[in-house]
Amino acid sequence: MKQGDIVKGRITNIKSYGAFVKVEDKYDGLIHISEISDGYVRNIEDYLSVGDEVTVEVIKVDGDKISFSYKSQNKTGRKKRESTDLKTGFKPFETQLKAWVKKYQKDDE
Repeated sequence: MKQGDIVKGRITNIKSYGAFVKVEDKYDGLIHISEISDGYVRNIEDYLSVGDEVTVEVIKVDGDKISFSYKSQNKTGRKKRESTDLKTGFKPFETQLKAWVKKYQKDDE
């Protein structure tokens, strides 16, 4: 196995920093959290689960340590932001502020 190889493996464990992959029942490696997606990854389990079969790229081989990239073979777009309709915020505050100012002006007189 060498850098640049595209291989299939199975997710064997997930930690907060990455997912472990077993390839051909003899190679173990890690997909670092930064190699899961181009976007921000809050939780790896939003992308991968133990037992998933994945296609990954070998990005580094250092002795018996192998680093894989999931995002290079599995393009996952960034999630689109959803628009929200705020029912509270500055408008209600602005309305209340006028009432508070009137109340406190009367109290000061």
